[in-house]
Amino acid sequence: MSGVNLTKESLAFLQDQFRSYYKKSDLSVPDRFSRREYAFVFFGGKGMLRHLGFSKKKQFQAFLQKKAPMHAYYSTAYYQYPDAPRMNEKEWMGAELIFDLDADHLPDADNITYETQLELVKIEFIKLVDDFLMNDFGFPIESMELYFSGGRGYHCHVKHPSVYQLSSGDRREIVDYITGRDLNASVVFHEESMGRAQIKGKTVSTGKRLRMPKPDEPGWRGRISQGLIDILEDIVQSNDPLLKLKGYGVSEYTAKKLLDDLSENRILRIKQGHLDQSTTIRRFFLNNALRKKAVSFAAGETDEPVTCDVKRLIRLPGSLHGKTGFKVIPVSLDTLDDFDPLSEAVIFDKTPVLVDVGVDVTVTLKKETFELTTGNQEVPLFVAVFLLGKKLANIK
Repeated sequence: MSGVNLTKESLAFLQDQFRSYYKKSDLSVPDRFSRREYAFVFFGGKGMLRHLGFSKKKQFQAFLQKKAPMHAYYSTAYYQYPDAPRMNEKEWMGAELIFDLDADHLPDADNITYETQLELVKIEFIKLVDDFLMNDFGFPIESMELYFSGGRGYHCHVKHPSVYQLSSGDRREIVDYITGRDLNASVVFHEESMGRAQIKGKTVSTGKRLRMPKPDEPGWRGRISQGLIDILEDIVQSNDPLLKLKGYGVSEYTAKKLLDDLSENRILRIKQGHLDQSTTIRRFFLNNALRKKAVSFAAGETDEPVTCDVKRLIRLPGSLHGKTGFKVIPVSLDTLDDFDPLSEAVIFDKTPVLVDVGVDVTVTLKKETFELTTGNQEVPLFVAVFLLGKKLANIK
């Protein structure tokens, strides 16, 4: 939601706060620091200043303190000449494998609160790191750096010798696997004979059925099977199975047909691993198990340009996000469940600031809720920075 045009005074105020932060902070620089390209967006400026390189940490910190950028980025790639003005002159040496999960890409994101967006994208991020990158691909957690982006999502940097030279096509294949793109039922399920019988002196098959993998099988086979069982239990344990089914995005007609087909005997057979069901049941369960277990990135898929781009820019860890004032902060997988970005990434204090709120808005930060109406309001500094960053208020 955007309500006002920021005044010059508001932009100057934000820049002053950012400068104060950078002067007090001793940012840790990325590994292979001098091999990275750096880029910045400035308050009140137009476009991005990029193709910069730094050879010394002090030089880099002095730049941040003097310029106090609105956004700070660095390359996920390493270059022989990172400050060369043209990409083909930089001489690419390799790149990290990057995943960027952002709440912008959640289904119906505009109709859910910021707090809910952050919770939902965190669930997807944990699924990505734990289920796919660690369990399926075998990357050790020590080879990954995890960050809250400062905005509406999370970043994962895979820093492992096996990924640095991967091409864009190779990275696309990883994305396709994680999103379950083009996953064929025949890869997951296999047909088995239900038996044979003698009819008029001939041995004939009495039919075939689909056999489900065991839920504890590795990879997508076990993942789909577990998803099927999860969905089945979600439906049969619901007080309103019809409404629950419609919540999966099926029409009322299809929902009723599914319920008619889901007899107690068929439910038992599914749990036993047999999917010799109606076409409606088979299609519904496969599609929704895939959707349940795949990672939701952009519009139901991964933010592919980030992961597949071998020359991508990503937010600088420790920097501030110009649209929130939040810090790009590292997180660990062990503490991610309890991580609260609306408290832990908020770095400004409670100094009172008078702002002119442009729209009625409710803000929850540092476990405090602020219900603000249009007009002059005195708020803590951390709220003021957030409001200005979101273009919901101007400084008075």
